[in-house]
Amino acid sequence: MSHTLAGRRVLVVGASSGVGRALAVRAVADGAHVALAARSADKLAATIEEAGGGAPIIADLRRADECARIVSETITAIGVPDLVFVSAGSSSLRWIHHTDQDDWARAFETNVIGANLLFGALQPHLAPGAIVAAVSSESVGNPRPGLVPYASSKAALEESLRGWRNEHPHLRFTCVTIGATMPTGFADTWEGDMLVEALNVWAAQGLAQAEMMEADHVAEMLAVTFATLLAMPGLGLEELTLRSPAKAGASNDDMLAWAAEHGAPDLPGAQQ
Repeated sequence: MSHTLAGRRVLVVGASSGVGRALAVRAVADGAHVALAARSADKLAATIEEAGGGAPIIADLRRADECARIVSETITAIGVPDLVFVSAGSSSLRWIHHTDQDDWARAFETNVIGANLLFGALQPHLAPGAIVAAVSSESVGNPRPGLVPYASSKAALEESLRGWRNEHPHLRFTCVTIGATMPTGFADTWEGDMLVEALNVWAAQGLAQAEMMEADHVAEMLAVTFATLLAMPGLGLEELTLRSPAKAGASNDDMLAWAAEHGAPDLPGAQQ
């Protein structure tokens, strides 16, 4: 028996691009009641237009008061969520010896601190069995050159999710590790010259992915998985990893060719 998110109450944070956007669109299509949170009003409006519904919440995850507002506006718009999906992520692209305090702070404020402040604001309202899922990265344990603060922050996020499970076993916290996926807005601010340098290093170190996953496909898998879990409250899913079956070790040219073939000639769109 297949399950959908029809009738479920879903909060997606980071809903303006990438997998978050795709999951929000899929949830609305399933018939879920969806609250969509992101910093960009224009991008969020475009997501809602594409989805054909959803309640927008313009907020910055890096601010504690706005995390609290995400929760209050979500409850007002759709009720207490059954499923929370946090895909918001931030990273500069810079060699570690050039990484400054702002780079480190930005990564941790968004990827760790903001996510946990949101969980804390949500916790008193969530019913037993609610699912709280956050996106991590396959780069944890093997950080890509140029993205060390990002990988470090995602490692901290993973550890915090373990802590939430230990302290709140009545809730289901899921770490969703996602490999290289397109399209996404993750790398929109990266400088072109630095990206070329990084791609060459990734290719030389066997870290380049010739074929990436498509955000819509990832979202479809997640929607079915979460819908099934919500229908089976006795099951927990602590960790889920999604990555392309194509082996890493591609050349720079392979990556660029794949991006061009899939309508994304500018590789600052590949989420790692």
